[in-house]
Amino acid sequence: MFSKPGCPLKLCNLPGKNTVPKLNRLLRSLASLALILPMGLSYTSRLDAQESPAWKKHIINHRSPFEAVGVADFNGDGKLDVFSGDSWYASPNWTQHKVRDVPRGTNPHYYEDFCDAPLDVNGDNKIDIVTCAYFSQKIAWAEQPTDPTLPWTEHVIDMPGSMETSYLLDLYGDKTPVLIPNVGGQVLLYELVSKSLKVEWKMRKLASQGAGHGIGHGDINRDGRIDLITPMGWYEQPVDRTDDWAFHPEFQLGTASIEIIGHDFDGDGDTDIAWGMGHDFGLHWLKQSTDAEGKRTWTKEDIDMTFSQVHTLHLADFDGDGEKEFVTGKRIYAHESEPGATAEPCIYVFKFDRQNSKWLRTVVYRGEPAPAAPMNPELRDALQDFRPGSAGTGLQMALHDLDADGDVDIVAPGKSGLYWFENPLR
Repeated sequence: MFSKPGCPLKLCNLPGKNTVPKLNRLLRSLASLALILPMGLSYTSRLDAQESPAWKKHIINHRSPFEAVGVADFNGDGKLDVFSGDSWYASPNWTQHKVRDVPRGTNPHYYEDFCDAPLDVNGDNKIDIVTCAYFSQKIAWAEQPTDPTLPWTEHVIDMPGSMETSYLLDLYGDKTPVLIPNVGGQVLLYELVSKSLKVEWKMRKLASQGAGHGIGHGDINRDGRIDLITPMGWYEQPVDRTDDWAFHPEFQLGTASIEIIGHDFDGDGDTDIAWGMGHDFGLHWLKQSTDAEGKRTWTKEDIDMTFSQVHTLHLADFDGDGEKEFVTGKRIYAHESEPGATAEPCIYVFKFDRQNSKWLRTVVYRGEPAPAAPMNPELRDALQDFRPGSAGTGLQMALHDLDADGDVDIVAPGKSGLYWFENPLR
């Protein structure tokens, strides 16, 4: 949302377009990709579609338009519930409890709910929600009241600027919750330093060289500390958290996803990076290596170029083999006018096959293109344009064992509804 995207690498599926404009857009896209290639060789990875038992889709609210989600036990009954937008949904029947009003943004295609991160902010043993918004530029937390019949109270934490989304992370490994927002033009951290008598968040501003669309984390230099990854490079976490974070401008990722994932996918002991193009076609990874002089190098490879609006990635062990994969998919109508906006929605799990050095793609969900989306993007509405029950990713997904059967499930919000995908592993 910080900048308008470029052109597609596949057909846009927009009605009324002819072949020549599509070819021209394709050539411009290939040229633009060449400008953002990182140092080192770039080539396309091998990708195989993997046959697996079908993930089961459960409808939580097929009319929900919100793009953020959080999973926690909100009513204290020992079962995991789901929070999205203005409501939380009680397991196991997903009874809706509206607890706040969420207005539309100044652009009416979006709601002012760009993050729903569950956290007991004030230490009262009730789960609250940490949220942020793009248009009002605020970070806030919504307090769950003692009386469940009352609305939740919003407390503003800061107003740093327009944000794509945010997420919570145990950044320092000491169980201090740290909120990482993707703020336009800035790189900020918010630590929850007090919640007993008075809730206090401490803001930390890093140098702005790495600021851009997209943020993530991983231990890049394998020193045991989590570093921050941005589209322009990575910030090295210092030994003393009060020291400056050194910035390493070692690559450029473009309009990247949130999260950008740092993980040793190929098992060679180095941390690699996976990311999607949030407002275009493209899912990629950077393979980390070391040259003869001991200098860190990066090799870019394409993972999958068949779907667009790859706006969010999340890491987990979905198949129970002890190695982590990541889930991503199409964010339905990240912008209504973007490349592939009306194409089929999808959610996939990607696993790197270390033995054969190729990526495996497992289908969690694949839907149908919008059958009759208006030519004018301003008139498009996901709940009207896509078939009922169409699922995609929003700004977030939530990964939890929702049915307590021992595997990781996926909760996917978006402009076309709120859904739970049950892992078929168990």
